[in-house]
Amino acid sequence: MTTTACHTRGMRQDLDVRLLDPGAFVPAADRARLLAPQLKALSDPNRLHLLLLLADGPRSVRELADLSGMGQTLVSHHLAPLREQGLVTVTPRGRSNVHALCCEALAGPVRLLATLAALTPEGADACCTPADAPAAT
Repeated sequence: MTTTACHTRGMRQDLDVRLLDPGAFVPAADRARLLAPQLKALSDPNRLHLLLLLADGPRSVRELADLSGMGQTLVSHHLAPLREQGLVTVTPRGRSNVHALCCEALAGPVRLLATLAALTPEGADACCTPADAPAAT
């Protein structure tokens, strides 16, 4: 079993899923307080869309804007809370910055949640748009 360190102490990666370390007991209320800001950052559909794009690999703001149909300013606006919560990292590359998920352990759960959401009509409406739908701005 492979264990990989991530941005959050007390977490480990097994089979592309981050689990709480059973040896580090943290009361449920404390775990909830620690997790709530990260889940809040993920609660916006545009941010979740950007995370799904980043789950496929690191990208610049321009690449994210082209793929998402959002303007570069809107992409940057939505990346800020994801960076603040440590979910996305930034690496300078030339005149632009490359954004990536904090760790590969986040990609699997993000994809899984999107797949589960798409299985229900409500979830499909919330996370999936038809190919002919106008782009979000």
